Amino acid sequence: MSTFVGVHLSDPSLQNQFTQVELRSLQVKFDSVRKQNTVTFGDLPELFVKLKTFSQKYKEEEIKVAVEKLTTNMNAEVSFEQFLKVYLEVQVHAAARYGSSKNSSAFLKAATTTLLHTVGESEQACYVAHINSYLGDDPFLSQFLPIDPATNSLFELAKDGVLLWYVESILISLVYHTTNMDTDEMHNVVGWCSKLINVAVPGTIDERAINTKKELNPWERNENHTLCLNSAKAIGCTVVNIGTQDLVEGRPYLVLGLISQIFKIQLLADLNLKKTPQLIELADDNDDIVELMALSPEKLLLKWMNFHLKNGGYKKTLTNFSSDLKDAEAYAYLLNVLAPEHCDPATLDAKDPFDRANLVLDHAERMGCKRYLNPHDITEGSSNLNLAFIAQIFQRRNGLSLDSRKVSFAEMMTDDVQTSREERCFRFWMNSLGTTTYINNVFEDVRNGWVLLEVLDKVCPGSVNWKLATKPPIKMPFRKVENCNQVVEIGRTFKFSLVNVAGNDIVQGNKKLILAFLWQLMRFNMLQLLMNLRNYSHGKEITDSDILCWANQKVKSTGRRSRMESFKDKSLGNGLFFLELLSAVEPRVVNWNLVTKGESDDEKRLNATYIISVARKLGCSIFLLPDDIMEVNQKMILTLTASIMYWCLQQPVDPAESSPSQTDTASTMDVSSSAPSYSEDESSMCGEISTLTMDDALSDTTISSLVDRIDLDE
Repeated sequence: MSTFVGVHLSDPSLQNQFTQVELRSLQVKFDSVRKQNTVTFGDLPELFVKLKTFSQKYKEEEIKVAVEKLTTNMNAEVSFEQFLKVYLEVQVHAAARYGSSKNSSAFLKAATTTLLHTVGESEQACYVAHINSYLGDDPFLSQFLPIDPATNSLFELAKDGVLLWYVESILISLVYHTTNMDTDEMHNVVGWCSKLINVAVPGTIDERAINTKKELNPWERNENHTLCLNSAKAIGCTVVNIGTQDLVEGRPYLVLGLISQIFKIQLLADLNLKKTPQLIELADDNDDIVELMALSPEKLLLKWMNFHLKNGGYKKTLTNFSSDLKDAEAYAYLLNVLAPEHCDPATLDAKDPFDRANLVLDHAERMGCKRYLNPHDITEGSSNLNLAFIAQIFQRRNGLSLDSRKVSFAEMMTDDVQTSREERCFRFWMNSLGTTTYINNVFEDVRNGWVLLEVLDKVCPGSVNWKLATKPPIKMPFRKVENCNQVVEIGRTFKFSLVNVAGNDIVQGNKKLILAFLWQLMRFNMLQLLMNLRNYSHGKEITDSDILCWANQKVKSTGRRSRMESFKDKSLGNGLFFLELLSAVEPRVVNWNLVTKGESDDEKRLNATYIISVARKLGCSIFLLPDDIMEVNQKMILTLTASIMYWCLQQPVDPAESSPSQTDTASTMDVSSSAPSYSEDESSMCGEISTLTMDDALSDTTISSLVDRIDLDE
């Protein structure tokens, strides 16, 4: 395969916000100006207005105003990375200015970035009403709810430097009346985030891990934000350009983009065969079933609606959630099919679309749907609100058959527990990288090879030759094979074990081989991240055995005697070793009063859930489930240990800098006396990584052994 050099940036977070195609295009534009003269901030408006991103909407003067807000010296020289940062910031300002446009918000599009999500007043009211409904009875939030959708004061909080943690799951613009929120109130705003994530995906955050004292120091507040961000990532959100500092600085449209993703996840959670096997009724034959399984939740919702509309005598086929619904006729037919007992004959007879839309909302309200949108939202074709409304109708009454034979067949079509769990882990991990294509189903979405090429480019920028790749939609099967062949070739350059594996195996959807490849890719990414910490690795390759040795040494340094013999050591199932490891890297992060002995399954689950939330609270990016710890899933145990190691090795080597004194610890968290002390010199422990044996033979495996390790009994 011919070599291909990509554009590399020194800032990884900035690198993640662009594809290689975008970076090369922007660099060409930037270099074309730099060749003639030095590029300054003053040159940027003229340059930006020529870019497609801005040229169709904004004038040069408008862009200049946005740039002037970012610098005090328009004559200062600009590097390429500064140019990219200004490019992103100008997009934020543009989104803020034009956010009221009815077409400006689009969480229907699976975004790679949360940068450009904006909302109009109708959507704000819709999401605020949704939050008030879901969390209105929560005693913890009673002093803040119901939220007034008529104000915008939460955005004002950002200007005061107060943490902007609006809601996190179902609403997109928490508008709450308080511009002078004190520290306690600010912390409670953070609590919304965690609770709303748990509304979207129950059990994601162990609320025992949230710092809930009345007075929180900056370190504890940062922990809460970190926990929320990593938990959002773990349920499938893309947060590549959001950090805790963004919340401190109050970047509302970054946060709103994240909120919109969580809102979407909760709305569409049941739109799959596993959660709703009755959806198999939408398929006519086996081919349709395969196609059904490959559909994204939005397309599946559209297919469900067309299914009922056809049965109800509606002549048109819907293709979108906006223009096709403006006359409200489709809604009238749908509700007549689903809830004929609440039917009003005047609905279809209405001549005015607004009147018909109003009658439709009345009909939906009678069948139990809450009135989150108004007739104008329907007649104006608001994609987001129509999606939300239809999803709510589906949740309330899907109108599908309960035929036991069909349901049983659908259940047979779904993956076994272990395969499903690993698919979920890899899907969330890939989406967290910020790929342009959002992945809904790993086994189906990777078959054209394009998604895997995007992931490879994120893991190792410049590794993909995009000139040889074909972008979807791909009509010719051999083009898919070409994409997948390049995927396999790149894997071989990374020294993956791919004996007798060809691109066609991926095209055919071989699940075990796909899981085996993705596991090697995820592991490669983890080891590369560790190796890049050159102060500790000295550029040497890191192996699985190094991670194992580091973890045991770290726990031993606290005076504890527990250790793990391997990543499949069954004694790890009680969770105590990992709690001791987390306590070793940061003593005050574990509250030992909440830890159980791990003797029963219930106690093991409590510990496992706590471990995951505490690790995310520290800043570890992990995607495993409590069952993975309880059952000692070797691959997931390795990812957990490596993530803790990566976080630890990034911390300052001086213990006094990375951890408060014992007195501070006692004053900020109620930790039992049994919590281990942090007496070992951090620099000596982290430095041990350079003396570990680097033997790749311990970690290399054949493809057959990788396939075998998919089994739960591993």
